Amino acid sequence: MPTTIPSEHPLPRVVLTDVDDTLTWEGRLPSVTLAAMERLAAAGIALVPVTGACAGWCDQIARTWPVSAVIGENGAFTIEREGRHLRYRDWQDEATRMRHQAWLQKAAATLLRQYPGLRLALDNAYRRCDLALDHAQEVVPPVRADTVREAVAAAHALGVQATASSIHINLWLGDFSKKAASLAWVRRHHGWTPDQAPGYAAFVGDSLNDAQMFETFRRSVGVANIRPHLAALPVPPAHITQAPGGLGFAEWVNEVLLPC
Repeated sequence: MPTTIPSEHPLPRVVLTDVDDTLTWEGRLPSVTLAAMERLAAAGIALVPVTGACAGWCDQIARTWPVSAVIGENGAFTIEREGRHLRYRDWQDEATRMRHQAWLQKAAATLLRQYPGLRLALDNAYRRCDLALDHAQEVVPPVRADTVREAVAAAHALGVQATASSIHINLWLGDFSKKAASLAWVRRHHGWTPDQAPGYAAFVGDSLNDAQMFETFRRSVGVANIRPHLAALPVPPAHITQAPGGLGFAEWVNEVLLPC
């Protein structure tokens, strides 16, 4: 399937990307993926990870990877680089976050009783706004996909937002999302409206929690491990790589930047 890029903008000016199993593969960041990220930076293309990962990991990414910003916990906050310093932009104030955490703890306890295969994710101590349940990171064997879907539906029935990545079920309260935070960032830094942004920005992802992003950004890319989820996506990615995870990300970057 060829990569489709509007003729008026032969290269994206921003690449928004998931992290787990999109930049990483089998729990590691491949060296070819880091090299591809450096190629984007050298070409003047901003790279912004948009992830469900915890604030602690996002802080490390923002400090050490060649990125312009990091959107974390599925849109709960954005970490922006200002020279050597970082600036956090939270979607919610601290009082709201604390109130929501108490509710999320109760919802998580209910889900863990209903679905004993799930576990609290080890990184919850480093989260600011959401709560994560592990279904495939440390859990062996992984929880069945249909059980994960049932657990997400049960979370919605409890009145909380929920989505499943390749490793976690993320629970939160509020109206933030990967899409909303991404559109806010590109408007703040580039002045693009929600109608304009899809013409300039590309998105790369791997799972069902990327569905809104695949719908929003017509320059959408799914790494190869998206294939089992295609039937459940309302809008599939426009391009699917041959390689999985970060290897597929590097494949796509090298294809897009080949003439450069």
